[in-house]
Amino acid sequence: MTDAAPAIAWTAAWVEPAQEPTDIERWTLLDWIRGARPDTPPEERLRPLQLLRQSFDVERGLVRATLHASARGAYSGWANGARIGDEVLAPGFDSYLHRLSFQTYDVTDALVAGANVLAFALADGWWAGRIGITGSSAQFGDRTAMIWQLELEYSGGRAATVVSGDGAVSRPGPWTYADLFIGERYDRRAEPAGWTDAPFDDADWTPVLERGHDTSTLVRFTGEPIRRVLELDPDSLRETDEGLLVDFGQVIVGRVRIALAATSAGQEITIEHTEVLAADGSWFQNVTGMNKEQTDVFVATGGDDEWEPEFTFHGFRYARVRGLRDRAQLTGIRAVVIASDLAQTGSFACSDPRLTKLHENVVWSQRGNFISIPTDCPQRERVGWTGDIQVFAAAATNNADVRAFLTRWLENLRADQLPDGGIPITSPRSPFDIEAAASATGLGAIVTSAGWSDAIAFVPWTLWERYGDRAALEDNYPSILRWIDYQRTAAAAELPAALAGVDLGSERRARQALLWNTGDHFGDWLTPSTLEGGPPHEAILRAPRLTSELIAPMFQAQTLTIAAHIAGVLGRAEASDLASRAAAVRAAFAAEYVDADGELPVRLQGVYVLALAFDMVPAGIRDKTAARLAELVRERGDRLDTGFLSVPYLLDVLWDTGYRDLARQVLHQTEQPSWLYEVDHGATTIWESWDAVAPDGTPRPVSFNHYAFGCVDDWLYRRVAGLQPTSPGWRTVTIEPDLDSGIEWVQAHVGTPFGRLAVAWTRAGDGISVSATVPEGVRATLVAGGEEISLLSGASRHIVGAQRSP
Repeated sequence: MTDAAPAIAWTAAWVEPAQEPTDIERWTLLDWIRGARPDTPPEERLRPLQLLRQSFDVERGLVRATLHASARGAYSGWANGARIGDEVLAPGFDSYLHRLSFQTYDVTDALVAGANVLAFALADGWWAGRIGITGSSAQFGDRTAMIWQLELEYSGGRAATVVSGDGAVSRPGPWTYADLFIGERYDRRAEPAGWTDAPFDDADWTPVLERGHDTSTLVRFTGEPIRRVLELDPDSLRETDEGLLVDFGQVIVGRVRIALAATSAGQEITIEHTEVLAADGSWFQNVTGMNKEQTDVFVATGGDDEWEPEFTFHGFRYARVRGLRDRAQLTGIRAVVIASDLAQTGSFACSDPRLTKLHENVVWSQRGNFISIPTDCPQRERVGWTGDIQVFAAAATNNADVRAFLTRWLENLRADQLPDGGIPITSPRSPFDIEAAASATGLGAIVTSAGWSDAIAFVPWTLWERYGDRAALEDNYPSILRWIDYQRTAAAAELPAALAGVDLGSERRARQALLWNTGDHFGDWLTPSTLEGGPPHEAILRAPRLTSELIAPMFQAQTLTIAAHIAGVLGRAEASDLASRAAAVRAAFAAEYVDADGELPVRLQGVYVLALAFDMVPAGIRDKTAARLAELVRERGDRLDTGFLSVPYLLDVLWDTGYRDLARQVLHQTEQPSWLYEVDHGATTIWESWDAVAPDGTPRPVSFNHYAFGCVDDWLYRRVAGLQPTSPGWRTVTIEPDLDSGIEWVQAHVGTPFGRLAVAWTRAGDGISVSATVPEGVRATLVAGGEEISLLSGASRHIVGAQRSP
């Protein structure tokens, strides 16, 4: 399936497994069944899945059979008992009010001349299941629906079409419930034997009411679907009083497959999931409440059996299996990793096993949170936070081919853009999200935020820098301009609260009119020092309160600069105007917030980092600002004190302003907060909080799988390994490894649009041996040991001096 494939002329009707009649034709206006209150018991708020069947005949001479399918919910399909496709949780997560992806499958080999059947199981999925921070259900709708169309091509040019609803029947299935957060309960006793096959007696199934529905939101799925991408054997199994405790050795996203022997009819096997254990090795449920039980239940029909959940996934390393008569009854258990099946294109390893482990942790967090959309965590929210991917996009491009994946997400983000040009902080955004923000106060009421909403500019620009993807610029440029107008309008209309009623004078008022320095923002979220002391609900507000007024205009200026660059690439006349506006915002910011000694009003590392990274400080005093930043880092014991938005830039700013040794010390720091503290305390993914595990091993009830702070992985590729793109799409490259890092050897490679680019360097006596592989079409320069060497395409090896870099 490609973007260039022809559009589908849908003639199918939406099929709803509801039984009550209705005269309403448009599916967006149906009288949906309301979900139960979230505080009711699970058996009252969860409902059985529906099975759907449609029989049809195929004539002789079939050449090709193509099935198109989608759902408001999540579906799995079979044709004559053969599984349709190898993906899971189709059609994936979209901003369903604006767009709903459909899949296309070749089912030719599954069909026969004569009687055939299509069969589907339909679950709530993201459409009606529990999602988001609150875990509330039915955020888009609470009645599932499905549509399919089968196109049959015969020899001689004959064709026929089988549309959904034409004789389709339904009934509840063996899934008592299946929810993305809660888990699923599967009762093998209730499974109609052979229901996916033809022939099968479905005379007692209920005819599905056929309705014509609006299909205008259907779009062809692009990118790679969610699949089972890996399987892990247990590291250990341990009997406990509360069940069999299984350690898979790695925090993953997926589910557990079990094989059982000699089950009895009605025997219930329960599988619970968690990412971490308590310090004493006992069970610790790191995500509790909020309708997020992460528990699966299998009810056996008797005899030997094997089962894997179908319509849910969990974030976990440990599983607890209950209900076994004895350990011998469990004849097999594996963890099944699911993810958007992206090509893994990069790798990094070095002589310091902790840095290698850090990189591996980033890869696992990226894999676990790239599930249909880029999410923040797989066990608590699974939300498409714009800020998370904004800070991580560059790092993501090194490890996997994320171009199509992020392009698809940007399509959702553009669809969610507000009428006034605002870019929401999450996408996909549901009607529930909209209503919740409108009725909330404080952080919950934030709809747009500096650094989060700016993803509409930062992410496409990253796709241009790393892939040379001009289409990403063209497609998103209009939305970027609308977002810039939103910022400009707010800047002109509002003043910071501290200036209310102050006689500013015409010059200062004119400066203030340029700066988007008002409104509620997350600021440099999770700045470590601001979280120290006081109740957590108060501490978490400090960084937004202290940093928002400064950070918002910084991102405003940088987004204007990115827009100017994009306009230049696209040949747009407004490029110079955008650049001039960016310069004006920077000048106004400097006049308002930067004193003659390069000082900023807030003495936090992140504010200084972003001011330097985004050129908000006049050139003549940058050295003073950089010196103050270095002082702030040293005051914290050579540890980072950067928040969510500034972490990606900390090491580069120190490096580029002459504090290279300090950057290295921060990277290699082992005291909390630091990346290697996590590694030393058993992390196998990137944590949400630097102190997620205390020094004594006590875990906090937070997420242990957040990729955002893993943005440092881009530094490992660019600075430690030395792979630095110097023009869009890696057409030109500088290979400049950090030979003074104390590391003995490094091996790394990335995938470029031209092919595999690799470097391996190691200390060899008094020199450094550097091997490089440069793909055809890429111009590369090796900068090492005081030498600059032009590299030819192909493999080459060089011995360079080990003199210390400046």
